[in-house]
Amino acid sequence: MLYLYSLAAVAAAYLIGSLSFAVIVSRVMGLSDPRSYGSGNPGATNVLRSGNKLAALLTLAFDALKGYVPVLVALLLQPRFGWGELTVGLVGLAAFLGHLWPVFFRFQGGKGVATAAGVLMALNPVLGAATLATWLIVAFFTRYSSLAAIVAAAFAPFFQLLNWGASPMVLPISVMSLLLVWRHEANIRKLLAGTESKLGQKAAAPPPPAPPARHSHHTKHHRKH
Repeated sequence: MLYLYSLAAVAAAYLIGSLSFAVIVSRVMGLSDPRSYGSGNPGATNVLRSGNKLAALLTLAFDALKGYVPVLVALLLQPRFGWGELTVGLVGLAAFLGHLWPVFFRFQGGKGVATAAGVLMALNPVLGAATLATWLIVAFFTRYSSLAAIVAAAFAPFFQLLNWGASPMVLPISVMSLLLVWRHEANIRKLLAGTESKLGQKAAAPPPPAPPARHSHHTKHHRKH
């Protein structure tokens, strides 16, 4: 029965992670789908390229929360169900996987930077803060969000190992880090070619949201004849 509770927690975390807030926030605010401009990535950085800072901030906050909240709930329920570190870590990994391959959005997700940060903050606030500090330092000096994410992701498992040893938590953190770096493959190629966009740099103007399809009275009349 405990295994069923564990599976249910992992499945719930995946479904929460599948909420693509870049797309949801953009739709609510009447903006273009972030998958249709810039890098095509449904994440806060690409939403920022639309020029709407509030939409980007909301996307960042909600993407981080959907990684943070499932892990926090799992930690609160841990004593009741006797879950170990690995189970809690898998809950965080499931939320992260939901962001990468969201079931509600045809499995077309983002790169998971904000969601991974939320997961790490909930799993271990010190680890999360160290990883975030790494991102901020690299981003400040290079202005490349993608490079900062890659470096921070690469360092996260080593921070865990150096400070807290080879606990079961290393496995889900390492998988998240590897997937995050892999999702930045296109950015790595652009960085090497010197064509990667920097923070605050606007991409081509996003297309306007498509108006709803309308059928004219003339068309309907013509079809009758």
